[in-house]
Amino acid sequence: MSFWRRFFRPRGFVLVLGGGGARGLAHLGALKALEEEGLRPRRIVGVSIGALFGALYAQRPEAEALIQRTLDLLASDAFERLSLPEPPAEEPEDEGWLARLSAVSRRLFVSTRLGTARAVADTEALLALMEMLFADATFGELVIPLSVLAVSFPAGELAAFGPAEMPLARAVAASMALPGVFEPIAIGEERYLDGGLAGDLPIAHAREIAEGLPVVAVNVGARPRPDREPGNVYEMLDWALQVRALYLRRMAKREADVLVEPLPGFRQWNDFSEPEREIARGYEAAREAMPLLLARIRR
Repeated sequence: MSFWRRFFRPRGFVLVLGGGGARGLAHLGALKALEEEGLRPRRIVGVSIGALFGALYAQRPEAEALIQRTLDLLASDAFERLSLPEPPAEEPEDEGWLARLSAVSRRLFVSTRLGTARAVADTEALLALMEMLFADATFGELVIPLSVLAVSFPAGELAAFGPAEMPLARAVAASMALPGVFEPIAIGEERYLDGGLAGDLPIAHAREIAEGLPVVAVNVGARPRPDREPGNVYEMLDWALQVRALYLRRMAKREADVLVEPLPGFRQWNDFSEPEREIARGYEAAREAMPLLLARIRR
């Protein structure tokens, strides 16, 4: 038992797990650090990748088991099926006709897909992965109460999922369905997309349901790279969204009682190549924030 746990008895808190794609692996490290202090959130609010890890942890609150399960998942065929199409190739140095034809074909495929389809990844693969993880589990079966956020399509209204009878798989899939990457996810008579569209750090919603408890938020958002300029229209749009998200997070995180911020980086949202590194960043950030966290939640 740590020094802090010897002298202070925590009264509970609401944990916010934000969106950020692969950077969300840091949530796992933060959960591990909380567990080491014997701290379990009274409620979890998750959006996008935070909804996924929040739901998995709420179902079985064991950080080490969740970390191992995640590493196994990232190495699985089910995860591989979520891969995005490769970007258009540069002109090949090889002047052979076969190499040039291959490059042109790839460019035409991706540009046509982007111009005629609403999604570039396999939405059914996303749903299948969520159903593999959660089967027919519902919100009412969770050990820790959970709220998952998504945005209705096409109205754009923020929705909070959490009714006891609602299936977890579709709710989490909806919260993770990045527009342009996945098709909207149908739940009942409505369709939904990534809750991060309304903000990667849903502290305002956490305040609404906190009932006076402190709000602890884990911010895994990225920022634009100062040394890299967008090279085409799609990259410009991506840059604009990153800037918008950066300022929305800056406004939101002021409302948290305790903010855990893993070392910010420029990792792309779909780069899951170094999971252990991202997990370690979350753990270190949570350890650094621990004295303040315990001071805020003690009785």
